[in-house]
Amino acid sequence: MASTPPAPPSTEADPAQPVDGHLDARYGRTPAATRRRRLIAIVVAAAFVVVFGAWVVFAAFDGNGSKLETRDLGYTVGGDDSIDVQYTISVEAGTRVSCAVQAQSDKFAIVGWKVVDLPPAPQFTSTYTTTLATSERAVTGLIYQCWLP
Repeated sequence: MASTPPAPPSTEADPAQPVDGHLDARYGRTPAATRRRRLIAIVVAAAFVVVFGAWVVFAAFDGNGSKLETRDLGYTVGGDDSIDVQYTISVEAGTRVSCAVQAQSDKFAIVGWKVVDLPPAPQFTSTYTTTLATSERAVTGLIYQCWLP
């Protein structure tokens, strides 16, 4: 009986395996490139953690112990040329505060404005009344902004 010769080895490359490392090197898929990308990712993540941690520490311990709260109580129109604005300031006793108080017309135009420096109060919450001169009849008076000088 005649035997059949063995089949010659296949010259076709397996499509899942590259023929050589040239394509990997060409497109940056070498082990060195993989390590470099991993190192960059670790450095970026570590930098993010450090910045976030510094922000948390800064926000928690910013050293600003005085907190300021304001509340508009109301106003009394004194005519076409004045208005009294009533408001409360809540801040640590003995702290100086400055406030900008404003009066507005029915068209929301600012018709009166005054910056007042309030003396240190002996208690946490104090009530104040500020009289503003107005250029025309005001329909509302309120605190624009308060700050610690």
